Amino acid sequence: MANVIVWADIPVKDMTRAREFYSKLLNSPIDEMPGSDGKLALLMQPGTGDPDDVAADLALDAITQPSTTYGPVIYLSSNGDIDGMLERAVEAGGTIHAPKQNFGEMGGWLAWIVDTEGNLIGLQQPL
Repeated sequence: MANVIVWADIPVKDMTRAREFYSKLLNSPIDEMPGSDGKLALLMQPGTGDPDDVAADLALDAITQPSTTYGPVIYLSSNGDIDGMLERAVEAGGTIHAPKQNFGEMGGWLAWIVDTEGNLIGLQQPL
């Protein structure tokens, strides 16, 4: 199945802080994109190491700005552990914006966090 969304930039103000947050949240290292001069870091599916699995990055630039109130919300896969992901978000300095909720077969379990940069991020776990 092809997805309509092909890429997402998660805007950041502090790349080091954001990399630490997302590394803990995803239980996976967040590597700087080669040649980006510290302005991009890739989010990969934990455990794969396959560059084809990259669908998002952390972006430190003037084009994108963190927001909890405007613009689209991206959803990260919890890999079957939305409760653990919520715990790690708080441990890493984020906050829970809305707790886990059941949205049925189409949505599964959804929750929302605010990352250390001020972005509203959705978390998803299939039923």
